Amino acid sequence: MEKLFSSLVTGVLLSGLFSCSFGNRTSAGAANESREDSVKTLVLGEFSADSAYTFIEKQVAFGPRVPGTPEHEACAEYLVSELKRLGADTMYVQKGEVTAFDGTVLPITNIIASFCPGNLRRILLVAHWDTRPWADNETNAENRAKPVLGANDGASGVGVLLEIARNLAAHKPNVGVDILFVDAEDYGDNSGFNEKKETWCLGTQYWTKHMTPYSMDNLPVYGVLLDMVGGKDARFHYEHFSKENAAGITFKLWSEAKLLKHDDVFVRAMGGAVTDDHLFLTDAGIPTTDVIETVNQETGSFPPTWHTLNDNMDNISRHTLKAVGETVLNVIYKEKAY
Repeated sequence: MEKLFSSLVTGVLLSGLFSCSFGNRTSAGAANESREDSVKTLVLGEFSADSAYTFIEKQVAFGPRVPGTPEHEACAEYLVSELKRLGADTMYVQKGEVTAFDGTVLPITNIIASFCPGNLRRILLVAHWDTRPWADNETNAENRAKPVLGANDGASGVGVLLEIARNLAAHKPNVGVDILFVDAEDYGDNSGFNEKKETWCLGTQYWTKHMTPYSMDNLPVYGVLLDMVGGKDARFHYEHFSKENAAGITFKLWSEAKLLKHDDVFVRAMGGAVTDDHLFLTDAGIPTTDVIETVNQETGSFPPTWHTLNDNMDNISRHTLKAVGETVLNVIYKEKAY
């Protein structure tokens, strides 16, 4: 997905370190086990990284999910049936057409699954499920016209949310939760950034014009966008617009990650500014934070597999999936109804 990545803010926020005294117990193994046990008592729900990994694998097995292709249509059917199987209380499938920057008319499918639809206080969880039509970040020019598998850029966020859906059906939260899989996020123009924002996130832009199943009177109190959340050694910093426009949920997520000892993945320091679905959701009245890697240790920006043919299952990490899934699920289960 081509997104706007602005200048990186390099200031790091220092946070206090957790320490325990084990008296005369000098065994490092015993100390580690004790820490793990203490964290386990804080984990709400039963998020399975293996399950999330399998959900990603099944999407990738369809091949690139580019709007207008048979693979895309087959994956849409799979996602709808899977959400029903997992126990969504209500399902909405929003069909439409959007016009891409190159004039291509794209058939799109936005998929919404609701849990506890009677609860007035609602949370929105979002991921895009389409994949980039061109591997335009490939070093080999011959490969740039090939479509991307999108294991991380597309399937990872969906996989985490499917596993969260399984939990929400088994153990109802205190609030209503809506899971939105948006289409045509990655069919944008990468020839410019600030000037090309409207060419990205076409499915979300379409959805915000119709707002299924909401009206302006019953919008979710906030949204969480998961984008490229499965990469190996991923580190998620505060995204600039998220911190600026959705500070409450941004700090809530990163604080929960610290509590769960996932602060090796959720870094409490500033990252870059990204054009992504959260901008359009926030503009529509749902303040949304973006969990996305913008300070990769190798590239200094997005992951090295971004918009390349290497965005495959070989580069998906269960450790990263676990950190993201447990953090988001904990935040949901701690929410109180009105």
